[in-house]
Amino acid sequence: MRLGHQLVNVVLLIAYHFPPLRGSSGMQRTLRFASHLPSFGWRPIVLSIDPRAYDDVGAVRGNEVPPDLEVQRAFGLNAARQVSLFGRYPIWLALPDRWASWRFWAVPKALRIIRASGVRAIWSTFPIASAHRIGLEVARRARLPWIAEFRDPMWQSDWPPEPQANVAWRALEREIFGAADHIVFTSPSAIDMYAERFPQVPRAKMSIIENGYDEETFRAAETVRAAPPARRPGALKLLHSGIIYRSERDPTHFFAAVAALRDKGAISGQDVQIVLRASGSESDYAEDLARLGISDIVRLEPGVDYVGALQEMLDADGLLLLQAANCNAQIPAKLYEYLRAGRPILALTDPAGDTARTLDAVNAGIIAPLDSAPAIESALMRFLDAVRAGACRRPSAETVARYSREAQAGELARLLDRATRGPASASS
Repeated sequence: MRLGHQLVNVVLLIAYHFPPLRGSSGMQRTLRFASHLPSFGWRPIVLSIDPRAYDDVGAVRGNEVPPDLEVQRAFGLNAARQVSLFGRYPIWLALPDRWASWRFWAVPKALRIIRASGVRAIWSTFPIASAHRIGLEVARRARLPWIAEFRDPMWQSDWPPEPQANVAWRALEREIFGAADHIVFTSPSAIDMYAERFPQVPRAKMSIIENGYDEETFRAAETVRAAPPARRPGALKLLHSGIIYRSERDPTHFFAAVAALRDKGAISGQDVQIVLRASGSESDYAEDLARLGISDIVRLEPGVDYVGALQEMLDADGLLLLQAANCNAQIPAKLYEYLRAGRPILALTDPAGDTARTLDAVNAGIIAPLDSAPAIESALMRFLDAVRAGACRRPSAETVARYSREAQAGELARLLDRATRGPASASS
C-alpha cells in the first residue's frame, strides 16, 4: 500500500470508542493514533461498532475524523438497551460485556479487511472487553501480530461486580496475556500489577504509552478562543473538566473543605468560583452543595464540545484534578491536557499513586489526598495564594511536548515495527 509517495504497512485498529460517539476520552486516544500513524509509515484502518449501539452520537467540534482515514463498522447491539425486556436480557449477549454480539459480525469483517488490504498487524483497546475478544480471535485466525492495549487495568477481584462477568473477564485476561505479542498500558503501576499477576509473561512484552493531548486541537482552541465566561470581578476560576465518579473521584471531602473555608471566612463566592464542567450526577451533587451552602462557590455546568472544553482549560486560573487511591494505577487522561493548557493544577489524589508521581516528575501541581478534608483545606488555600502570586509549579514546554499524541503515535509505530519484525519505511 502507498500513502502519497511512501510505502506503508497497514494496521487494523479495533476500538469501540470512536466518532460519532460523544463523551469519551478513550475515543480521543484511538482517533489521534489513527490520525498520526501515517506520519510513521503505518496506514490505519479502524474497525468499530455500528453507531446504533452507542447511547449518544453526533458531530462534536474537535472530534472530526480525517477524510482519508478508512473506518469500517460491524453490527453489534447494546444488550442492556436494545434487547432487554423489563431490564433483563440473555446472559450470553452480555459476556464479557453488553456488546458481546459485536464479535459475531466484527470477526468475519476483520478477516475480510485483512485479506483485501494486506493488514500486517492488529491493535485492540480496552475498556470494552469485547474489543479484545475480537482482537484475540482475529489474530489467531489471521496469524498476525497483535498488540492489546489496556487503558485501565481490566479484571479486579471485585470488578466487574456481576459474578458471571467477573469470571469471564478473568478468563479473557488470561487468554490475552497468553496470546498477545505485546501489551500496552498507560501507567507504570499497571505494569507492576500485571507483572506480578502474570510472572510467566516476560516484562519485555509490556510497554507504557501514556495518555496525552492533541497539539493540533489545542492550537485550534487557541485560535478560535472564546471570550472567558462571565464571572464575578476579581474571582479566581478553578475548573474541573469531565465526569466525577463517586467510586473513583468522590468530591465529598472536597466539598466539606470548601464549606469549612467558607465558614471560616477564608473564601467566598466573591473571590473564588469553582466550576465542575460535565461532572455527571449533577442532581446528586447539587443536593450536596445546597446542604453545605456552597452553591455560590461551586457551580455545576453542562458539557461543551471538545474544543470548547480546551478553551475553558486555557482560560481558567487553576485546574482541579480528582483521583481516589483505588485508582493509583491509573492516570486521568485530562491530566495531560491540563499540562498542555499550562494553568496551575490542584491535584486531589493519593501522593503515592501514579497521578501524583507524574505531576512530581514534571514539576507541576499542588497535591493533597482526596479523602482528607483538612488536607484539602490547607492545599486549597496554598493553591489560591500561589495562583494569586504567580508562584505555582509548572513544567517546561519541552517536558509537556513528550505527551503529544503525535509523539505517542510514534511510540506505537515503533512497537508495530518490532511486532512485524521489519521497520516501516517512513521515518518520523
